[in-house]
Amino acid sequence: MAAQYREIADDLRRRIDGGEYAPGTTLPTYEDLTHQYGVGSGVIRQALDILKQEGLVSVVKRRGITVRERGARRRIERGSLVTRDPARGYIFPAAARPDEPWQAHGRPTRSTEPIPAGPAELLGIEVGTDVLRRRRVTSPVGEPPFQLVDTWISPTGVADAPQVADAHTGQGGYLDRLEEAGHGPISWTERTRVRMPTAEEARLVEMPDTMPVMEVCRVGVSAKTGAPIEATVCVIPGDRVEVVAKLRRAKSAQWTS
Repeated sequence: MAAQYREIADDLRRRIDGGEYAPGTTLPTYEDLTHQYGVGSGVIRQALDILKQEGLVSVVKRRGITVRERGARRRIERGSLVTRDPARGYIFPAAARPDEPWQAHGRPTRSTEPIPAGPAELLGIEVGTDVLRRRRVTSPVGEPPFQLVDTWISPTGVADAPQVADAHTGQGGYLDRLEEAGHGPISWTERTRVRMPTAEEARLVEMPDTMPVMEVCRVGVSAKTGAPIEATVCVIPGDRVEVVAKLRRAKSAQWTS
């Protein structure tokens, strides 16, 4: 027989999926749930922990246990082709579909911050160095936050192209400004991993901090110096994305009838 907390989690999940508790609304309080199910608060806490880990609910200060807004899970086919749009500049393999409008959540920010270990390793500079960070939270229009994107631009890049710190960097964006300053053509490498989010990341993309994220890191290398000039770190909640790839046969794997 299933433990009580699992049965309660199953029941609450059914009620959420069935629309009784819609996204953005709150569940009954801990006290109400203990009375409703006739169990102690510890059992309710265990049941809600399961739902939090699944990304169904989150605890919002002053609002209680809130049902999370959930956008559709997106399938990303990670290619390696970088294209260019005359109006927008470089376009990298991403979650966006052609001509799909995206929106920013909150105002994108630009600030000089002590760089943490991960981005510092990508740029090849000392942890804690003051580095320009361009930050934005985006999603397809009408959906909850899909990704947190931090772009760290090396002090060399900022010194050569001060416009990269501006809110409006002009046509083509900060990458065009870096290339115009002598660092073009920039070349890129990308790596992907799964990890747990920081508390700040979880808050910004409105996800539980118990859920893993997919982290996509892109490093741009200057043609002038041969060193990294910018690093972009994209963090996507684990329940929002899956990566797909089309497999090809090598000559050694050809089928013969």
